[in-house]
Amino acid sequence: MHYNSQDNLLMYKLQDWAEDITLAHAAGIDGFALNMGRDEWQPARVADAYESAKQSGLDFKLFLSLDMSSFPCGSPNDAQTLRNLVNAHAPHPNQLQYASKAFVSTFAGESCNFGQGSVQDGWKTQFAKHPELEGKMYFVPAFFIDPAKFTDFADVMDGDFNWNSGWPIQVTTSFAQNALSEFSQKEGSRSSLLGLVTGATGIVTGLEKALEEAVASTLSDLQLALTQFIGATDTDKQHLDGLAALSGAVEARDGESSKRAYMGAVSPWFFTHYGPDTFNKNFVFLSDQHLYSKRWESLIDSRDQFDIVQVLTWNDYGESHYIGPIKGDQPNSEAWTDGMNHTAWLELTQYYATAFKTGAYPAIEKDKIIMWSRPHSTKAQSSDSVPQPTNFEILEDAVWAVVMTTSPSTVTLSTSPSTSKTFNVPAGVSKLAIPITPGGTMKGVIERNGQSIVELNPQEFTFEGSPKTYNFNAFVASATAD
Repeated sequence: MHYNSQDNLLMYKLQDWAEDITLAHAAGIDGFALNMGRDEWQPARVADAYESAKQSGLDFKLFLSLDMSSFPCGSPNDAQTLRNLVNAHAPHPNQLQYASKAFVSTFAGESCNFGQGSVQDGWKTQFAKHPELEGKMYFVPAFFIDPAKFTDFADVMDGDFNWNSGWPIQVTTSFAQNALSEFSQKEGSRSSLLGLVTGATGIVTGLEKALEEAVASTLSDLQLALTQFIGATDTDKQHLDGLAALSGAVEARDGESSKRAYMGAVSPWFFTHYGPDTFNKNFVFLSDQHLYSKRWESLIDSRDQFDIVQVLTWNDYGESHYIGPIKGDQPNSEAWTDGMNHTAWLELTQYYATAFKTGAYPAIEKDKIIMWSRPHSTKAQSSDSVPQPTNFEILEDAVWAVVMTTSPSTVTLSTSPSTSKTFNVPAGVSKLAIPITPGGTMKGVIERNGQSIVELNPQEFTFEGSPKTYNFNAFVASATAD
């Protein structure tokens, strides 16, 4: 689980860490990747995290994710700072050990040379193979480079973290229009929406097909054209191929097999909305159609190829992909995070993380419904000084739902007293959707044998038509049977 230790934690105390660690552990999360940067106060907060994990008594691991978009990396002294941080925590009992070495990662770093003649020599001589760290550290950076170039880092990378694999980042507005054009030329493609039922018990082929047709009928052709990219593993294959070549290069050099660890990503959402006067980033990644569930399911299907999965993120409020509670300082993101709790996604995390670790989807013990939607239409106009985010055109006005049912059930989603859709679902996990228009609300009911089992009807949600500011974050809510 990626934990942003930079923007939010200046005033954090041990108790704050304890609360987060306990909540994360209960959701099936095994540890935090502590993303940290150059601020002078951050090492103390990271040390608090290690201490809190120790005091918890839980088998909860931590490792450093060095944010190289923050740390300076142009001199040997800059590398010394990083080595000191690694060595400060390497022997800690809650430090993640991989192949009997302290696991360390990065965000970026592909331009760092630490005052050496090349990036490769910089990372090799000043970090990975430096006498202070050699033999002590298992280094799995997130370098944003072509995986075909991994072999250039044979003396640096013990593995690879594919940060961008959490979202289908290639899906831009122009990409989507091309996909729609190809989709429109295919016959019978409206019923091709797959992967709506997971962990079902019994034979559900007919029921799943009916669900596919029902959900497909609620979505635009554009959304259906993009289905194939949501949760896909194409980029994982590219990175795995790069790692295989890297391992081959090491085997040829040293005469021994050296499989490198691969860390994939999974994330529920992405929206950031900063103007040119601050961080100057204002865009979305496609997160519709139950991205979080579908990406997890892809990882589970190929779990033998993924050594570690990193959830993005616990608390990155600025990019809207947090699944932990909103607490601590915010990086001027209150305009799109206030009132937008995402902790219901932790309930999905527990289910999927268990399946990834064990190889089998767990039985559903309590009926549950989780629903989410953006707070306003993608077509809405606002007087916001920061315009609509780049690629907003690829998004759908819909309420997305995941229902977890102990037995076959009837589920009704509604957005007004006169607008609803009913689905028959099997025991297991089903992914559903219903369109929403301005003025709409959010309601979901699970029924069985004529009795209401679960009802979710968050009163604080209304789908707006004329927002004061643009907000493409998600409002998430859930309800569980007694």
